[in-house]
This record gives sequence, C-alpha cells and structure tokens, in this order.
Amino acid sequence: MASRTLYTFFRSSAAYRARIALNLKGLPYEPISISLPGGDQFADDYVTLNPQRQVPTLVEEDGAVLVQSPAILEYLEEAYPEPPLLPQGAVARARVRAIAMAMGCDIHPLNNLRVLKYLRGPLAQDEDGVGAWIRNWTGLGLGAVETMLVSSEETGDFCHGDTPTLADVYLAPQLYHAQRFNCPLDDYPTIGRVSANALKLGPFVEAFPDTQPDAD
Repeated sequence: MASRTLYTFFRSSAAYRARIALNLKGLPYEPISISLPGGDQFADDYVTLNPQRQVPTLVEEDGAVLVQSPAILEYLEEAYPEPPLLPQGAVARARVRAIAMAMGCDIHPLNNLRVLKYLRGPLAQDEDGVGAWIRNWTGLGLGAVETMLVSSEETGDFCHGDTPTLADVYLAPQLYHAQRFNCPLDDYPTIGRVSANALKLGPFVEAFPDTQPDAD
C-alpha cells in the first residue's frame, strides 16, 4: 500500500490547514512541494490530480485523491474521528464551522496568490495598493472573528473550549498571513491569546510554514 501524500506549498494557508489537521490526527504523510510562484501547479501531471491547479491535494494510502482544504478537513474528521476536531452538539459544531468559514470563505479567498497577481497585473496596483487591499479584508474578517470569540462563553483556551478544533486549524494560517503582510493585530487580543495557545502545540509547530522543507 502506498504512503499518504500531501501536495503542499509552505506559505499556502490552505495547505497549512491540512498539515495541522493531519498532525493533530496523528496521520503521517509525505510532503511534496508544489511551488505556486514557480508555476508547479500548472504541470500536466499535477493538473490531472487537481484540475483547479491549487494546493493542497491529499492522496490517501488507498489512492483516493482529495482536493479543497475544507473537504479534506471534513474527510479527515469523518475518516479518522479521534481526536475530534469538532465538538459535540449541532449548535457547537455550527459555531466552530462559522468561525472557520469566516476565515476560510471571507478572508482567505480575497487574499490568495491568484487574486494578488490579478491586482498587480491587469488591475495595475502597486504594492501600496495591494497592501491596502489585504489589510482591508483581513481586518474586516478578523474583527468579526474577535467579536465571535469575545461574545461567547464557549471560547476557552482555544476558539471553542480548551482543546483545538477546526476553528483553530483555520485561525493559525490566517494569522500567519496577516503578520506576513503587516496587518495591525492590536485590536484582536482574544485571537492573539487563543492562537498563541495553539502555536505552543506540537502539531501546530510542526506545520508552521517557515520550518517546512520547501521554505525559502
């Protein structure tokens, strides 16, 4: 049986999520770097695996190919339920998913590499303009997440309770992205607290972008 393979890029927020989740589940994998700036995602053999030309792509031990990080994370939760990344109860699960999607749907798509290339290229934005774009959408999204965390008694050491959930799996990569682009973070102390707790854990440390084999 083949080993589990994750096609990844060290700075990709979506791939970062997948690495964290695999680590939290204790699932070993072989990382294969897909350099997004270098255009590896457009190679014919990779497009066969992932027609969207994105990362991550997870190839399971039985050969099953999974794409799109939300689908991969939900698959991992269903196929490998221990330890759980979703809490008990429909309302609690909806809360965790809402926090995760605030970052995965509302912030990340507006700031990924394809969007930034379009801003710099066809829309002719300079780096000041691109930075303003990133800080605007990141700030709006993180502000909402901060309110969601502050306003709920379910917030504990992590986004929901005292063990990491899918919400924390999404938060760590988004915060890394925000820091990379010098987004002001002083207005989000609860985000800072729970993310600091997560980043002390081995599965998060091992997934950190700057320590990946393909980090430049």
